[in-house]
Amino acid sequence: SGYLLGAVLAAYGWAAGLERRLAIGALVSTVLLLLAMALLSDVTMFSVVRFLAGVASAFGLIFTSGIVLSIGLSHGEPRVQMVHFSGVGCGIALSAVLVYLLSLTGPFALPAWRIDWLAGALLGAVGLVAVILLLPHPEGRANGQREPDIVWTRPLVALTLSYGLFGIGYVVTATFIVAIAREGGHSPLLECLTWLVTGTAAAVSVIAWKPVERRYGVPAAYLAALLVEMVGVAVTVTLPFPASALIGGALLGLTFVVITAYGLQLGRILASDSPRRVLALMTAAFGVGQILGPLGAGFLAARTGSYMLSSLAAAATLLVAACIVVAGGLLSIKSR
Repeated sequence: SGYLLGAVLAAYGWAAGLERRLAIGALVSTVLLLLAMALLSDVTMFSVVRFLAGVASAFGLIFTSGIVLSIGLSHGEPRVQMVHFSGVGCGIALSAVLVYLLSLTGPFALPAWRIDWLAGALLGAVGLVAVILLLPHPEGRANGQREPDIVWTRPLVALTLSYGLFGIGYVVTATFIVAIAREGGHSPLLECLTWLVTGTAAAVSVIAWKPVERRYGVPAAYLAALLVEMVGVAVTVTLPFPASALIGGALLGLTFVVITAYGLQLGRILASDSPRRVLALMTAAFGVGQILGPLGAGFLAARTGSYMLSSLAAAATLLVAACIVVAGGLLSIKSR
């Protein structure tokens, strides 16, 4: 819910001219909130911190992406987007290795889970310094001018709806895949490998999908990635273990960053006069999916005692998202 609120707030004109400050402020807040998770013990306070972390996460995505993608587009440099979104996968892979290594170096004076949050805060602080040094100031309208209201066309409505459904399909597997690995193997190493494979695949995914984008265009690549992710979600509960966790994790990693990158790129194409607003509203749609997905999946998992039905429902949701892409006329959008 914090992620959804942050996305909605970012859509309004009050942020014009403050993009860089808000982006860095969001990252500073994230580091402090990671530290708070290590120091607190009360469940209510944990909930408050996670809510605020959701707001900060949405602000961080929207304002940093708005600046980076605008500058990359204005300079005709597609590698900017590739490097920007590959950072998500690098962070996932690094966190997997970090948590596993910490599990081997104990015992510590503090509980292991507190050490994990402290290490995450330290890692986040290193990333924060890099962003402060490297994030440029926004160019053009992003630097102080208010964006006009979005003109909602059929393709843009279809894109936003499909992106929200992607939020449901993605978050179910992203939430449960480590639990699937834990229950199937009872091995911290296998949990680490599953998340490491997911992160490594995500880090190289934008590069790996570049030939598809060049040949068929961004809308077709977006559609194909949805379908591949659908397969990845389904195999987490249909293949034998441990292939289910490792292959499912690889396919999830190869697609979720690409769907995010291409979805936001298409949004900017379809609402070129309001790039930050469309990015914020698409992120809000994704945030709704992130709320609904775990609620529904958790209910199904509790009722059935397994992740089978939840994951198959998530795969079906991704198939619906792909059908909406086709029905909404997105494949006719010129992007090459």
